[in-house]
Amino acid sequence: MLLMLMSLNMFTMKMVRNLSRYCLRLPLCLLVIPGRVVLISLAWSEFCLLLPICLCLYFIFDPRLLLHGQQYIELYKPFPSSCHIHNKISLAGLHDKGKAAILEIETKSYEKDSGDLLCMNRTTVFLRGAGGFSKSSEPFSYTNYPLNQTSAVKIPESKPFSVFEDCTQPSQALLYRLSGDYNALHSDPIIAKVAGFSQPILHGLCTLGFAVRAIIKCICRGDQDLIKSIAGRFLLHVYPGETLVTEMWLEGLRVIYRTKAKERKRTVLSGYVDLRGLTSSL
Repeated sequence: MLLMLMSLNMFTMKMVRNLSRYCLRLPLCLLVIPGRVVLISLAWSEFCLLLPICLCLYFIFDPRLLLHGQQYIELYKPFPSSCHIHNKISLAGLHDKGKAAILEIETKSYEKDSGDLLCMNRTTVFLRGAGGFSKSSEPFSYTNYPLNQTSAVKIPESKPFSVFEDCTQPSQALLYRLSGDYNALHSDPIIAKVAGFSQPILHGLCTLGFAVRAIIKCICRGDQDLIKSIAGRFLLHVYPGETLVTEMWLEGLRVIYRTKAKERKRTVLSGYVDLRGLTSSL
């Protein structure tokens, strides 16, 4: 289920690049990719408000400098073993941070036949070098979602409830590309150096997948259906082959977690996972 969920979000990352490339030219359009047709909708009020800014981003944005900043996921019902997924994409936020811009894209995924809402993904990307487009003294900031749906958490000072260690493979990023995210930052050493890294880095969602899997194993006792929502903030890059250590604190039905790259002793990811309940063993 998690692999399917992450694969759905790869489509959202493609949409982020398309939105930057085509400047939101249409308030309503169809994106056709092999095997599916997805409706992309944007309210006229949002379109008219953000078009000038997106035009500015189009001319100054370098796609090689795009970084995945945060991810928020809500799961509404278990995924069917076989179904057609219909994705609806909307703009959730845009913020001028001076030297960078933050773009937020929300994807709601429906089972095509029944129309049931299965999950929602909100992807936040950090566009380095694309900020400074505000004309007023106050930087532009637009958000279209509840403020409590953020990944910012305070890590407890107490001993973790559980700790799980897992090793990524040197080929991890190349394997994860099969989910549909072909950003060269994760495979091309030259592009990685242009972006400021010594070598290709691991996809942020792959790191998040390792962290959530640790929570499913240690807290949910293998029951993935206990996961209600997932929030993660990517703090530092991960190199394929590094060991990921995930620390977990249980506060009611919320698991606060922090993931570190063991070899560098650096925190790379933090956030929380909300649960529908706990197993009797806990």
